This record gives sequence, structure tokens and C-alpha cells, in this order.
Amino acid sequence: MADSDMELSAPELSEGDFLRIDDPYFDTETVAIVTGAASGIGRATAVGLAANGLTVVGADIDAEGLDETADIAEDFDAPGTFHGVETDLTDDGDVEAVVGAAADEGTLRYVANIAGMQHIASIAEFPMAKYDLLLDIMLRAPFKMAQESIPHIEATDDSVGAIANMSSVHGQYATKDKTAYITSKHGLNGLTRSIAAEGNGTLRGFSVSVGYVLTPLMVDQIEDTAEERDISKREVVEDVMLGQARTKEMMTPAEVANLFIFGFSSHATHLNGGDLLFDGGYTHTYE
Repeated sequence: MADSDMELSAPELSEGDFLRIDDPYFDTETVAIVTGAASGIGRATAVGLAANGLTVVGADIDAEGLDETADIAEDFDAPGTFHGVETDLTDDGDVEAVVGAAADEGTLRYVANIAGMQHIASIAEFPMAKYDLLLDIMLRAPFKMAQESIPHIEATDDSVGAIANMSSVHGQYATKDKTAYITSKHGLNGLTRSIAAEGNGTLRGFSVSVGYVLTPLMVDQIEDTAEERDISKREVVEDVMLGQARTKEMMTPAEVANLFIFGFSSHATHLNGGDLLFDGGYTHTYE
């Protein structure tokens, strides 16, 4: 197939995509916040949690995307509910407001910090404004979200809850031209461990690390990487992205969402400060 024929798009969600867990905390009284809920992994996680009966508050700057997420959850007849709140994660006031709105919906126990973005450029050419924006969204905002959410979780009758952070294989190692993303993911791993250290065993912190996931963000990244390295999109996918992996296909957003669902559940009580690394063999294998 010629590269010009290569069409890339994120897969549509379906009801059968999601792990469903019988859990004492998975009901409409329990509230989960999901950032980045207007698309990609954030949308899949929000819908997956609603499919497990939780009340989900989705935070994203994309109001139309949040409405689309709500429509998907409704189309799936999810036993839980989804409420979208237009949120600028770089604004502390907005973060405080969305946490307050979530607490008003029921018992806030879970937070999934998933919102992210990417910019492809060498260190020498990386715009500082873009660097600051990426770290604000992917490192500072998760800290602020944890800071606002922890008192609500600790105020529950048993202080049970979890804050989950979307890390990456790029939180384990570095490749070129992704400095801000890599820096934020390494920092996010430290934040995860700090949450676990302060959580007294009942309020857990964990991270999720995966390789390449076919999301709208990834489609854009493939095009940017092709341009930056002056290679075809096919070469980006097959050589740059999947070349090191043993599993020769990208993950789907729903597959990643299932890791958050499991991580929040009572089956994951001992997942605390650790990382769910589902990377298809990127990190610990080589040729």
C-alpha cells in the first residue's frame, strides 16, 4: 500500500470494549473525575467508568467534545452518569471549580489525570511557551487536581479512593524531539509516588504507562513526526513507533481505559505508588 493510501483514525468505542467489575464502590453515589474526557483515552475512561455504574465528571476545555462523550455514554445505556464540565486545566480556579462540582455530585473517590498534548521539536528549537503549556497541563494540573481532591477523599467514611495518572513508556525512557512530554511523564511518576506516600494505604496513587495508542492526538503526532524526520507516515508507524515493540499493533483507547477501571477497583488494593506498564514489550525487551 502506498503511503498516500494510509488512512489513520482513532477507533470508535463500542459497548463490548469495556471491562466490567462487580465492586462495592462502583455505584452512582461514587464520583470519579476524568480529565481530557472530550476525546481519546480520557473519553474512553469516562465512558468505561460510567458503564461500571459510577458518576463521572469529565473535565476538558473542549465543550463540544464533552457533549459527544455524554452522548456516547447515553447511547450505551450506561448505568452510571456522565457530566461534562468545561475546564481550563491551566487555570487553578477552574480546577478548584470542577473538583467542587464533582464533590457536589456524590462521594468523590477517584481521579484520573489523563489530559495531555504533544509537540515535536528538538531541544534547541522547542518553543518555551509550548514547553510551559505541556508541563502545565500534564504535570502542574495533576498536582493541583490531587491537592484539591485529596481532602474530599480523606473526608469519606473510610478514606478509600485513588488518584491515577496517565504516564507513558516515555516516563521510563527518552526518545528525541519530545522533551516536554518526556519531562512531564517522568515528573508525573514522582507525583504518583508522593500521593501514595501520603495516602496512608487507603487513598492510593498509581500510574498507567502504555506505548502508542491510536487516538486523535496520536494521529496528529504521526503526521508531525513524519514531517520532523522527513519520512513517510508508514515508516513512522512501523519503524519508529512499533519497531521496538514485540506486539505489532497500537493499543486502543478502550484497552487503556480498562487499566484505569481495574486500578480503581478493589482488586487493585496493592497497586499503590506503582505503574501499570502495558507497553507491548517496548521497555524491557530489545533486539
